[in-house]
Amino acid sequence: MSFELLTRPEFYVSLLTLTAMEIVLGIDNVVFISILVGKLPRKQQPLARRLGLSLALGLRLALLFTISWVMGLTAPFFSVLGKSFSGRDLILLGGGLFLIAKATHEIYDKLEVAHEKDGKKSSTSGAAFGFILAQILALDVVFSLDSVITAVGMARHISIMVVAMVVAVGVMLVFAGAIGDFVNRHPSMKILALSFLLLIGVMLTAEGMGQHVGKGYIYSAMAFSLGVELLNMRLRKKAAAPVTLHQRFEQEAAG
Repeated sequence: MSFELLTRPEFYVSLLTLTAMEIVLGIDNVVFISILVGKLPRKQQPLARRLGLSLALGLRLALLFTISWVMGLTAPFFSVLGKSFSGRDLILLGGGLFLIAKATHEIYDKLEVAHEKDGKKSSTSGAAFGFILAQILALDVVFSLDSVITAVGMARHISIMVVAMVVAVGVMLVFAGAIGDFVNRHPSMKILALSFLLLIGVMLTAEGMGQHVGKGYIYSAMAFSLGVELLNMRLRKKAAAPVTLHQRFEQEAAG
């Protein structure tokens, strides 16, 4: 990064814009990691969360420094019934189908399967840790590819892309624990998060098939649903609050 670049106002505008975009794109990754990590014993969760996000950053930087190869993935690879598929299409299609299958399985698991109480953990927790980390790594590839292609489209200097990705993952590392705890504490929020992943899986599958879906529509719908659920949680908390003596006196007086 040259000193001359640091004196240009457009450098900071580009950096802030790209960092914000990388954080938004990384929310999907954080939610997915939080849900998977929630299956592990509590003492293993911070390590798995840090490893998952560190792998995500490592993959993003590796793809960024092999940008010519990444952009080559957008070239047609083969055709089926007149539809051309590139390497990027195949990665998005595979990732989207994986997300749909995983989210559907997790929703079924949360609603239909009886679980043992916390604390009765299997002796194969080491194998479970590795399996969950492998799933995180598989989806990191898909999310990282999308992130890098977005970065290349928004910035001209690779130094801006590197700084933006490091800052974005740093922000995610700071807030991932709080997001994960919040999602795991509230069953309805966990189902909503899984529904978001299902929606993102459909979007990735559509893009893999050549049907572009504006991310603005997806994120707007997710934000609206989240707002509605936060209001519902507030109402449930208010309804469950104990009645004070003053409120009881007012209710009896009104009756």
